[in-house]
Amino acid sequence: MYRTHSNGELRLTNVGQEVTLAGWVQKTRDKGFMIWVDLRDRYGITQLIFDEERTPKDIVEKAKTLGREFVIQVKGEVIERVSKNDNIATGEVEILVKELAILNESLTPPFTIEDETDGGDELRMKYRYLDIRRNPVKESLIFRHKVAIEVRKYLSDKEFIEVETPVLIKSTPEGARDFVVPSRMNEGQFYALPQSPQTFKQLLMVGGMDKYFQIVKCFRDEDLRADRQPEFTQIDCEMAFVEQEDILNTFEGLTRHLLKEVNGVEIADFPRMTYDVAMKKYGNDKPDIRFGMEFGELNEVAQHKEFGVFNNAELVVGIAVPGGASYTRKEIDKLIDWVKRPQVGALGMVYVKCNEDGSFKSSVDKFYDQEDLAKWAETTGAKPGDLICVLSGVADKVRAQLSALRMELAERLGLRDPKVFAPLWVVDFPLLEWDEDTERYHAMHHPFTSPKPEDMAMLDTDPGKVRANAYDLVLNGNEIGGGSIRIHDKETQALMFDHLGFTPEEAKEQFGFLMNAFEYGAPPHGGLAFGLDRLVAILGGQETIRDFIAFPKNNSGRDVMIDAPSNIDDEQLKELNLKLSL
Repeated sequence: MYRTHSNGELRLTNVGQEVTLAGWVQKTRDKGFMIWVDLRDRYGITQLIFDEERTPKDIVEKAKTLGREFVIQVKGEVIERVSKNDNIATGEVEILVKELAILNESLTPPFTIEDETDGGDELRMKYRYLDIRRNPVKESLIFRHKVAIEVRKYLSDKEFIEVETPVLIKSTPEGARDFVVPSRMNEGQFYALPQSPQTFKQLLMVGGMDKYFQIVKCFRDEDLRADRQPEFTQIDCEMAFVEQEDILNTFEGLTRHLLKEVNGVEIADFPRMTYDVAMKKYGNDKPDIRFGMEFGELNEVAQHKEFGVFNNAELVVGIAVPGGASYTRKEIDKLIDWVKRPQVGALGMVYVKCNEDGSFKSSVDKFYDQEDLAKWAETTGAKPGDLICVLSGVADKVRAQLSALRMELAERLGLRDPKVFAPLWVVDFPLLEWDEDTERYHAMHHPFTSPKPEDMAMLDTDPGKVRANAYDLVLNGNEIGGGSIRIHDKETQALMFDHLGFTPEEAKEQFGFLMNAFEYGAPPHGGLAFGLDRLVAILGGQETIRDFIAFPKNNSGRDVMIDAPSNIDDEQLKELNLKLSL
């Protein structure tokens, strides 16, 4: 065998044993008469010692040729270290080497295989197989494995059945762009890669599977960012004979289980908030509730003076920044510059310092007196020592701008502690969104989401006010899961397609298989999908997902390690009946 022990398990209790180890050379220290080598595998590091007095001479000479990342095997005796290292688990022992085999040599790595490396993102992505050897990446992948195991354990204990659904499916016009795959055997036709297994899991409910889950790859051809990849993994779940409350209780349970088993954290409350309240209080539908700074709408107390900027605004809204009254004018000017960046898009910012003595100092003292500003403080919940930041303009834009400012200030103030977890259900989303460009409604989630039963009558009279029987699970300001109760009858589904602008012929062409299934006794059903990549990152104390994916793409959707996507040769194009335009 190549090894009797890993490089992380030997202790003082093993002293005197003959062992065989294998791994990568982390570093060497040559003192002439004695050589030390740190040998690494994914379990840890063990120090090797080559001593001219106790190690065969030829083995010592061979040890002098070792370079970083050489793959070696050694045999020797476990001895107690004279100079112990408390920083590693094996730091009380070392191996007096008797035999050495070089299993493979290595070029000098392009960056150091250390926790704090000198390699930039792009370089480490190109040599990802080396990056995985570093502890932070290795531990992130092991952490992901642990989360996935706990997911399977919890859902299996709740009688969910894992079922694989097809990867080559039919392209549909709703949602993000599909990745498409040409069919060689069906000339001119294409498969699509699934954005989710949505229709298949509904068909499994029709098939009587009752409780389904799958940890599944999904694909969306859309613009990327730090927490988004063209291929991603979902914990996809569906249940039959359930209402919204059943789903929320089930997946609160899963989230509690993960937080307890993976993070050692007990969570009691999963508060619920409607979409309308989330937008009004926080300016987005996935608020971080680990801290305050809730929005205070100031129209009634700010639009009665001669300040035209506020008087002409649809919405005047502010937040109270804890301790912000101590900011200098230079610091406040930097904040104003921050909100005026194109990424945020505000035209400016009004501020009020709430002094410790109860007085106020603002950038609009010319228009507002102390009594006015006291009302602003009351509305925003500002206390002495706080700073009120106020934005104004078109309501939807201003809420988004102030939400971005709120999150930026929380980051600067250290209010977003990654070890604190604050889950939240956001419910009662709008069922439909009006799109000005296409001049028609689009499904806010997807076209299979059921309207709230009490809003069903408004589908024909006022579709924009219909609420969806949908819910998102938010954790620390990130949406980690979302789902809905589904439509399960043909008539309601046909009505939904009609409101989304499908002709009956288009609906039949795209989704006839589902509509037909509904005619054979489809049960009431609903479900939820977690984004595994994002969930794992947040549980791991981060918000970017890349280090929790073994082989991620870059921000252009490229795999720089294998150089994909890439061209294919003319013969393949010919077989697929494709032509590339020049």
